Order: sequence, then C-alpha cells, then structure tokens
Amino acid sequence: MAYTKKSSGQARSRNSFEGQGRPRGRFKRGGPIRRKVCRFCADKLEIDYKNVGLLRTFVTENGKILSGRATGTCAKHQRALDTAIKRARMLAMLPFAVK
Repeated sequence: MAYTKKSSGQARSRNSFEGQGRPRGRFKRGGPIRRKVCRFCADKLEIDYKNVGLLRTFVTENGKILSGRATGTCAKHQRALDTAIKRARMLAMLPFAVK
C-alpha cells in the first residue's frame, strides 16, 4: 500500500475511503446487515445428541462443524452443540467425514 504525504504533514494511504459517505462492511444492498440470533436462546431449544435432524443443520456436507460466527449460535450453545455432534459421531449417528 502506497502512502502519500498530506500538506499538514500526516501520511495517509492512497486506498483510504475518507469522505465516501458510508462505512465499509456494515451495509449490504438492501440496508444494514442484520445480526444473527442464537436459535437455541430464541426458541428455547434443547441440544441433544439424539436429535440428529437438528445437528445436521450445523454440519457441512463434508462433515465439518460450522462455526458459531457462520450459524449465529452463541458461545455457550456452540460448546454444547460441539460436544453433542462429537457424541453423535462416536455413536455412528453422524458421519465423521464424507468421501
């Protein structure tokens, strides 16, 4: 990134977006980005390793566990979800990986 010298003596990057109007990264085309809400907090759902249908929504096609940032799950429920998925894998209810 190249820097140019301002007349006041401060250096600034050439790629800065000062004065462009709106902050970067906080808006989509339709408006501001909506914050994801934890499904377990909002709907008072219980995490259980036997509920394979619910657990499959938090696992990719390849068998990887999705992050809390991607799913919107809070840290407390993400930890419980993680252990439930691992338990279901050990009991052969969920696959470890798909070939």
